[in-house]
Amino acid sequence: MQLDQDLCVCFHVSKRKVLNFLRVERPQRAGQLADCFGAGTGCGWCRPFLREMFREAQAGGVEPPALLATEDYLAQRETRREKRAGTRSGRRRCGPSAERAERLSLFSFFSCLS
Repeated sequence: MQLDQDLCVCFHVSKRKVLNFLRVERPQRAGQLADCFGAGTGCGWCRPFLREMFREAQAGGVEPPALLATEDYLAQRETRREKRAGTRSGRRRCGPSAERAERLSLFSFFSCLS
């Protein structure tokens, strides 16, 4: 993975941004990497890679850890997303139904007019 390629695909956080964040901010916990433009707070695919980078930084590593090639990284991420989507198909969607959401938006629109 090149330095300017996205490590966190959800929020487009590059490996370079994470490395700079680790160098400048010196977080005390791996979870604090979320302060780096939201890295790791989306689908969660990049969390193991972020933890590895954090451990390497804590150990005083100068070289960033070798991560997967970009194509492999994205392919594995897509496979994981497909598996997760398959397990969620039977779950009820959170939030209002489409019909109720439309009524609420119409109500909001008309209440602004008065």
